[in-house]
Amino acid sequence: MKKNIAIFSSGAGTNAENIYRYFKASKTISVVVFCTNKKNSLFKSRAIQLGVPVICFTNNDLINFSDLERKLKAFNVNFIVLAGFLLKIPSKMIDCFPDKIINIHPSLLPKYGGKGMYGNYVHQEVIKNKELKSGISIHLVNEEYDKGKILLQKSCTLTKTDSVESLRIKVQKLEHAWFPLAIENYILK
Repeated sequence: MKKNIAIFSSGAGTNAENIYRYFKASKTISVVVFCTNKKNSLFKSRAIQLGVPVICFTNNDLINFSDLERKLKAFNVNFIVLAGFLLKIPSKMIDCFPDKIINIHPSLLPKYGGKGMYGNYVHQEVIKNKELKSGISIHLVNEEYDKGKILLQKSCTLTKTDSVESLRIKVQKLEHAWFPLAIENYILK
C-alpha cells in the first residue's frame, strides 16, 4: 500500500519541491499535499506550479489541530515532513502521527538546535563559534524543539573563508542530496 506524505513549510519550498520530484514516480511513496501557515509564501506558489494541492492554515488551526487533522485524513496522509516549517508542532498533532513526523535541521544536532535556531541564525552561530564542521540532522519530531530521535546526519567542512551564504549553500546541497533518501529509508524500513 502506498504511503502518503504531507509536506509542511513556511518558506520558499526548495526542499519540498526536491522531495516531491524525488517521489513523483515512486510506486511506494507519494507527496499528496503541501501545507503552509503562510498563504503568500513561495512554497504555496511552488505547489501550484507543481500541481500539488495546498492546505493553508492559521497558527490557531495548527494548535487546535482538529480541522487540520480532518483535512490531512481526507488526503489519507500517513507521514508528515517538515521542510522549513518554523512553528512548534502541538502535542495533539504528535499524538495523531506518533513517530511519523520527520524534520530537517541545518546543523549537527544537538548543537545549534532549539527555539529560534533556524536558517541563517544557525549558520551565523556556527561561523561565530569557529566550528570545523556543520551539516544537517534529519530527525523525528517530539514535544521539544529538535530533540527527537536522529535518523541521519551528514556533515560538511568549514573553511576560514566561509560566510553565512557559502555555508547555507553547502548545507542546502546536503539537504537536497539526503533528505528524500532519509525519508524513503525511514518510511520503508
